[in-house]
Amino acid sequence: MTASASQNTYDVTAILDQGTWSGTQKMAVILAALAIILDGFDGQLIGFAIPVLIKDWGLSSSSFAPVLAAGLVGMATGSVLGGYIGDRYGRRVALIFSVFLFGVTTSCIGLAPNLLTLGLLRFIAGLGIGGTLPAASTIAAEFTPMRSRAVSVTATIVCFPLGGMLAGFFSAYVLPNFGWRALFLCGGAIPVLFAVVLMVVIPESPRYLARHSKRWSELASLLQRFGTRTEPNAHFTDGTDQRSAGGVADQKPGFGRLLEGSMARDTVALWVAFFCCLFAIYSAFSWLPTVLTTAGFSPQVAGAGLTAYNLGGVFGALGCAQLIARFGSRWPMIICAAGGAAMALLLKLVPNDQTNLLVFGLGLHGLFVNAVNCTLYAASAFLYPTYIRATGTATALAVGRFGAILSSFTGAALIAYSGPSAFLTFLGLAMIAVASALAVLRTHIPASLPSTLKVGTAPGR
Repeated sequence: MTASASQNTYDVTAILDQGTWSGTQKMAVILAALAIILDGFDGQLIGFAIPVLIKDWGLSSSSFAPVLAAGLVGMATGSVLGGYIGDRYGRRVALIFSVFLFGVTTSCIGLAPNLLTLGLLRFIAGLGIGGTLPAASTIAAEFTPMRSRAVSVTATIVCFPLGGMLAGFFSAYVLPNFGWRALFLCGGAIPVLFAVVLMVVIPESPRYLARHSKRWSELASLLQRFGTRTEPNAHFTDGTDQRSAGGVADQKPGFGRLLEGSMARDTVALWVAFFCCLFAIYSAFSWLPTVLTTAGFSPQVAGAGLTAYNLGGVFGALGCAQLIARFGSRWPMIICAAGGAAMALLLKLVPNDQTNLLVFGLGLHGLFVNAVNCTLYAASAFLYPTYIRATGTATALAVGRFGAILSSFTGAALIAYSGPSAFLTFLGLAMIAVASALAVLRTHIPASLPSTLKVGTAPGR
């Protein structure tokens, strides 16, 4: 590179990490968070609807295991496709497409005449639900300075249980008054409208644009909105990619990159953590209301239990993010995983007549489990460089979805043959495995991150 080229070269990583957190950047993160709220909202409607569908269609709980599995297979597939689309065609494209897809299909679920149709539509909706999380979390990571990234990504992902909590309030009103069909018809219409808003408002990730020279003029305009002016005909690089493997030009996205060299151990550990954590979470999302009603609790208590689980998750994830910012991610995440295991086992000791204690305990369990789940995305965003960040996060999430798929059948079997005690035991064992995987993971978010190196001119130029 010539001296003149060097002077006209801007490191987008340095600009973002050392510059101010502008209103445009915060807006992008907020839009990503809203997308995940709707993702969690639509994703958990089926859990609230199943007890009603069991009575309405005269079926057993085990009949819905294939439906839940179909949705989770769709989510796993959608995670991989969403990551590929995000790295290949842009994070913005992946997010808009995913939100629109799950919104339209969720509305169509309200018209389903039978289980087969319900399962097919749930699979298609799962494609969109699965694609939204990696796209939104990548946007949150790439629009946020490094100093605030763990908190930003976690606050974005925590919107998934927040969406589930809102789904609980929404279901409590709609189901008894309008029925399950209205639940899905209305629940899907909102994301469709939001997808239109995203098309108009949300920009493409500057880090993605930096890797595509044909879009550098778009990047220059976007950086100007961030408060950074660049020279005409500026060149851009992404310092994250340069430091990870010797230069952007040689870096092409692909699944195989995740298992190269020293990254392999961390990738596998991350996969195990995602697999077991999503097994525990989707066991609760899909089966907790049914488990509680089977144990003799009213539908109101069952709904309150899942709502408390989600609400606890909101506080747990935000609290864990703050601890990560101060102490790094290793011990806060391991301790929260161990806390989730302990609470699952302690819930087995709660008497059936202590409904308030049960709901409170479920809230604490959700606090610990969702704290780990949400901060896993921040850990993934830190582990992988830009050129495979969406692919890395999406693949880890896809592996996690297989844990969720397993939960759909395990939950049905436990309800039918073993009851709530065995269900809670499996949740505890899953979180013990998460804690072990996090202990094996070597590349954790440190308590304080080093300054990002610059190329060429200063970020504020």
